[in-house]
Amino acid sequence: MSDTTATSRPPAAPVLSTRQRVMRQLLRDKAAMAASAVILLLVLMAVFAPLIVALVGHGPNEQFRDTGLTAGGVPLPPGSLFLLGTDVVGRDLFVRLVVGTQVTVFVAIACALTAIVIGVVIGMLAGYRGGLIDTLLSGFVDVVLGLPLLITAVALVSVYGASFGIMMGTIVFFTWGPVARVVRNLVVATKSGEFVDAARMLGASDTHIMVREILPNIAGQVIVYGSLLIPQVIVLEASLSFLGLGVPPPTATWGGIIAENQTNYAVAWWSILFPSLFLLAATLAFNVLGDGLRDALDPTAQRSR
Repeated sequence: MSDTTATSRPPAAPVLSTRQRVMRQLLRDKAAMAASAVILLLVLMAVFAPLIVALVGHGPNEQFRDTGLTAGGVPLPPGSLFLLGTDVVGRDLFVRLVVGTQVTVFVAIACALTAIVIGVVIGMLAGYRGGLIDTLLSGFVDVVLGLPLLITAVALVSVYGASFGIMMGTIVFFTWGPVARVVRNLVVATKSGEFVDAARMLGASDTHIMVREILPNIAGQVIVYGSLLIPQVIVLEASLSFLGLGVPPPTATWGGIIAENQTNYAVAWWSILFPSLFLLAATLAFNVLGDGLRDALDPTAQRSR
């Protein structure tokens, strides 16, 4: 009887690692997969932007006043010669959007990673050390978060002029603070765990405890926050470029393209619609992917919803 029971018992389910469980959950999330496809498409467009421009045969700043504008000087609508139409001075809108995608993807990834690194370092120091260090660092974060972004950006541009470096520095300066605050709270909640006490009793240094014990336990939340930080950076970059505080023209950016054609929307709707759709697709895709990562890394929150 016992032999029959033993042979009929179903095999035990395999134990999945955290990475395998997260990947399985993400693959089941259709919205996250669709968002990943959009992000992959944007990244590929940015990587192969020079090849795409070469294949089209139109430079991003090349003005086609004879073939890209009507006799009355109105931009051409989407067609076979200009896939997404032309802008106010006869430039190929598709080519400029491709080059703008390259700028946006680079700025979003570079600024988000820099802000996350700075925020993680300062947040871990404040949360783990506590005391005076926590007070000083947290107070500095509060000061940074209290500064007005637009006034600071205008002041920097008026002194140093609009440039790529000024724009990226401004974005990083105003995005690392929330990361530091989140990480600090996570570290405060994690450092009281028994595994931290065990590591300290075994003679582990503070650096070892922060890097090898605490950081892996909060990495999931940091990754989720980072994925949600990227769309914020994209919107900031587009906003600064739209206001003339970002990359100076004629360099193509999504916000700059919208700003250049904002007075032409009545006769050239495509010059506003297509860059706005690119901006919407990018921000929405990263937000949806961030929600999917949060659900995959925290199944209890998903079940409660």
